[in-house]
Amino acid sequence: MAQDLRKLFEEQKEKEKYPMKGGHEERFLERLNDEFSQKKGTNFFFLKIAATILVLISVVFFAYKQYNTANIPETTIVNTDDTTDEDTGISLGDLSPDLKKVENYYVANINLQLSQLEISEENKVLVDSFMDQLSELNLEYERLNTELNEIGPNDQTINALIKNLELRLQLLQKLKKKLKQLKQSKNEQVETNII
Repeated sequence: MAQDLRKLFEEQKEKEKYPMKGGHEERFLERLNDEFSQKKGTNFFFLKIAATILVLISVVFFAYKQYNTANIPETTIVNTDDTTDEDTGISLGDLSPDLKKVENYYVANINLQLSQLEISEENKVLVDSFMDQLSELNLEYERLNTELNEIGPNDQTINALIKNLELRLQLLQKLKKKLKQLKQSKNEQVETNII
């Protein structure tokens, strides 16, 4: 009963040998080529449509972003919302507790300086020019934060982020000093006019 299965299969194969019709291989290759050429053309057609749709969506999205940023002036000076930092990745404060303290110190002082500004019609032009500079610093801070997320933490980026916060605080202190000088000169002018 113990027979070699390989021998049995070989004997069975020899007994049931079916001859192939002539030209079978050529017909098979022809059908195979026809089938692949049809699928290839269909795939390229769908790929062309998909690429066109992707380009159209990109153009519409770009135009929408350009239109929205052109109509809405940039007013954010300091981003204090912690939820947006989680969505965009790591921020300066996420790297270490010491850097979190430094960031919080500068952000709190910047917000304090902003809240203490006395804006009037006489100093509006001066304040607007300083706010434009602050907006540029804010854009640079966002760029540095993006770099921090893409490249990873390094000393240069961390120092640049801290320096940016420091520059914003110094700029606001300078604005406050100029507004104080402007107010004093106006008060002196009023006193001399009274006398």
